Formats: sequence, C-alpha cells, structure tokens
Amino acid sequence: MRLIIFISFLFTATLGSAQVTQKSTLSMLGSPFEMTVVAKDIPEADYYIGMSVAEVSRIENLISDWIPTTPISQVNKYAGIKPVKVPQEVFDLVERSIKISELTSGAFDISYASMDKIWKFDGSMTKMPTPEEIKNSVSKVGFKNIILDHKNSTIFLKLEGMKLGLGGIGQGFIADKIKSLLISKGVVAGIVNISGDINTWGKQTNGEKWKVGIKNPLNKNKIFATFPLEDSAVETSGSYEKFVTFNGKRYSHIIDTRTGYPSSGVISVSVFAKTTELADALATGIFVLGVDVGLDLVNQLPGIGCIYVDDSGKIFSSKNIDLKKYKDE
Repeated sequence: MRLIIFISFLFTATLGSAQVTQKSTLSMLGSPFEMTVVAKDIPEADYYIGMSVAEVSRIENLISDWIPTTPISQVNKYAGIKPVKVPQEVFDLVERSIKISELTSGAFDISYASMDKIWKFDGSMTKMPTPEEIKNSVSKVGFKNIILDHKNSTIFLKLEGMKLGLGGIGQGFIADKIKSLLISKGVVAGIVNISGDINTWGKQTNGEKWKVGIKNPLNKNKIFATFPLEDSAVETSGSYEKFVTFNGKRYSHIIDTRTGYPSSGVISVSVFAKTTELADALATGIFVLGVDVGLDLVNQLPGIGCIYVDDSGKIFSSKNIDLKKYKDE
C-alpha cells in the first residue's frame, strides 16, 4: 500500500525554449502507472509516454511470474530440475536481488513466492495458523538456494516447488529503466510513478525541483513532510489497510519469510535512494527488520535515507534526514 502523493504543477513555461509538462495516468502491472514528462509540446510528450508504456510491457514479459512464457516463469517451472538460461538483464536483476537479501539478512528475499499463502488479509481469517503450519509455509523460501551460473547466464532453484517473485523489486526496476530510456532519448525532465515507486530527473518547467509529500497513515488527510527530489527516487511500503489482529496484536500483510510470521510494530517506511530499484527492495527489507535494526542498517548506507512510522503513529528518520527542515505545518 503506497503512502506517497505528488505535489506537482502542470503548466507551460519558458526555459530557453517553450516547454510543456504532460501528465498521464494509466493502469499497468495491475497498478496505477503515472508518467510526467517535460517536452517541447504535447505531441512530443505523448510520444515519450507511449515509449514508456512499451518499455513496461517489454520488461513485464521478462520478469513477470504470472505470465507463463517469461524467463522467470521458466526458472520457476524447472525448479529442482535444471538450470534455465535467461537474458542478461534478468540475470543481473536476480543477482542484485540476492545482494540485497544478503544486506538485509534475508528480510528481503525474491524467493518469497515459494511461500504457502496461509495468512489471509481479506477478513476471512478467524484464528492464527499453528506454529507448525507457519514453519512449513516458508520451508522452500531461501535466497541461498538460488544458484547463479555467470558463465552460462543460468538460474537454478535447488528445491522443487521453489519460486521467484520480483514484486518487491520489479516495479522499481521498471521505473529506473523508463527513466534511463527517456534520458537517452533527450527528455530533460520527468517523473515515473509506478504505484508509489517514484523516480525523478531534471526539474519542473519553472526551475523548481519536483516535490513529494509523505503522509502518516494514521492521519491520512495530512502531509507531515514535503521533500524535494532531484535525480533521485523514493518508495514507501505500508500495511495500514491490509492487516489482521489476534490477541490484541496487529500483524501486517508484509511477511517475514525467514519466520513465516507477518511483520509487526511498523505501519510504513519510506526509503530515499538514487534508484527506485534499491529504494523498492530496501523498503520491504527494512520494514521487516523493524525500526531499530532498519535504522541502524540505513545509517550505514551512503546516499540512503528512510522514514518510519510505527504502529502508534510515532515517526523516526535516519540520521541524514532532518524532518524539521521539511516538516509541513
């Protein structure tokens, strides 16, 4: 669930030559997909937006685990049987995913798709699963069982029934790819927003930086801080709508695949980074790690910042984010 909203203004202005800002909202990847492009005129902006849509489709047909013909689906199909050769683009993404798993001690893990769906967040659960059911539900999850062969560009899942799912990093990856593509075509500024995975470059036509507002999920009508973004990304992971409560304890829909239990204690975390891919994956990882461990990790990572909101509504930030500077009154 995404907690970020854009504060942006669409108008025509002059920066050397006439420019327009065109914003388009579509539905792709089962989520809202919003493109904002600065171009010389509306037809040119629409052309670039169309190019972005094509790029989404291209990558979806590489990394989706629900389209049966994609390389990732083929890797899953032959889990425990044989390695599968994949395009270098896919191989590199999986390799980077494993590195983030190592960084977060497995709190982020693309083999989460192997997990049995014993937790329901649609109101249908009436009791907790048993400890044995919970343990068994994650028996096939584990990034260390993803075997990469650099020479042959193959991926092998050691356990039969094991699956990869790139939902925790894929949208960020796509946002970065769109940004790179449009910059290579000469687009001077824009925003990619795939369901809250946000990347920006350049500036608004009035010369100001793009801005993003962060909300406290316990007070959804109020933005508590507004941050400028310049050639950078932000992503928020949250559980403020999808959760269950047992014995007075709130369990989020974000599962700690190391234990099989839902995360608790945090309702949202926003991560600022240079790439949406990294922000996307880290947001999931440090949500699971919790406030204390997550902040300690982020404070050791150059160029990364984060903001937590715990389940009491208290706000915490990494040492490189001065909330007072950006706080909205």
